[in-house]
Amino acid sequence: MADAGCGAGMDTLAAMADALIPMAVVGLAELGDKTQLSIFLLSSRTEGRLRLLLGTVLAFAIVDGIAVAFASCIANVTSITWLKIGSGAVFLTLGILMLRKSIKSRDGEAMEGGKSHFEDPFLSGFVLIFMTEWGDKTQISSAAFAARYNASMVFIGTMAALTISSIAAIYLGRLVSRMVDRALMEGIAGIAFIAIGASMAFL
Repeated sequence: MADAGCGAGMDTLAAMADALIPMAVVGLAELGDKTQLSIFLLSSRTEGRLRLLLGTVLAFAIVDGIAVAFASCIANVTSITWLKIGSGAVFLTLGILMLRKSIKSRDGEAMEGGKSHFEDPFLSGFVLIFMTEWGDKTQISSAAFAARYNASMVFIGTMAALTISSIAAIYLGRLVSRMVDRALMEGIAGIAFIAIGASMAFL
């Protein structure tokens, strides 16, 4: 009986390690990453932060869930170069839309006028993460961990890290939005997104 209890305890520790190792690595990798910066910028320009969080977490769950399901094969699905170009295009598009809105608001037009589909925080968060995380180091790391450890626990650990990272970015965006003019923040976010998109697509 003692041996059985010891064995069960070891299994529990191993399962925890399978979740905690990916959680720690992914969490550290996300600090200051373009994804966290992007979520921060989106949070600074919206009031629907819970919807933004739900959209980003859902996108992470799909992208990293696929990575875990297909393990290390995910890196060979398509060319990393084309994935980077596609991700860059998404950032450039969002950046241009934000800049246009900032310019219009400074010209005296209502901020609420002419909303695009990207004005919905859930949709903007989901599209941004879903379109830009393919081939990202987070997804590749998830696949690599899943090939070595228990896939379910890797997914739990990865999602925990990404959710915590997203909550932190959204909270910081909320604080900044209270100190910076909305139109100015829109312009800053637009320029940042264009810079990120250009670096991803052309460098």
